[in-house]
Amino acid sequence: MFPELETERLILREITKEDTESIFACFSNGEAMRYYGQDAFEHREQAERLIGFFADSYREKRGIRWGIERKDAPGLIGTVGFNAWSPKHRRAEIGYEIHPDHWRKGYASEAVACILAYGFEALSLARIGAVVYTENAASSRMLIKLGFREEGLLRHYMFQSGVSHDTYAYSLLPGDRGLA
Repeated sequence: MFPELETERLILREITKEDTESIFACFSNGEAMRYYGQDAFEHREQAERLIGFFADSYREKRGIRWGIERKDAPGLIGTVGFNAWSPKHRRAEIGYEIHPDHWRKGYASEAVACILAYGFEALSLARIGAVVYTENAASSRMLIKLGFREEGLLRHYMFQSGVSHDTYAYSLLPGDRGLA
């Protein structure tokens, strides 16, 4: 059964076919996808395929992706979750995106903090990594505020829109925030 999580203002829940329009709205937005590592969607079928990919990843224990929904309004404003989940090695990489209409309201930070706790407690992760475009200062600030440590520069690590991009690698261990 897919784990539903709650924060003060958000519900983190399974993404279903009924969320196709919300997923398309976010993943077709050029600003939301600017530092995501993939080009913006052009067709709703891409959102449907992504929802299927998220479901398959969870079923196959390769990842888990929650839809982010505000408690005071129906519909997803973004997603958050773990990619490259390796239960054997007790590690995963975090990923997230929020539609620009909901930026600068603390939703990403609130959602990420929630799944970090879930990752360490429920999934018994020993390491959570993050990869962030060097130009994405807001995301880097948020991760550092949440206790992540910068590990280094990954040169030409992501390729998007015909251009190679450098990224910073970050990690968080349970002891980094007193979670051990």
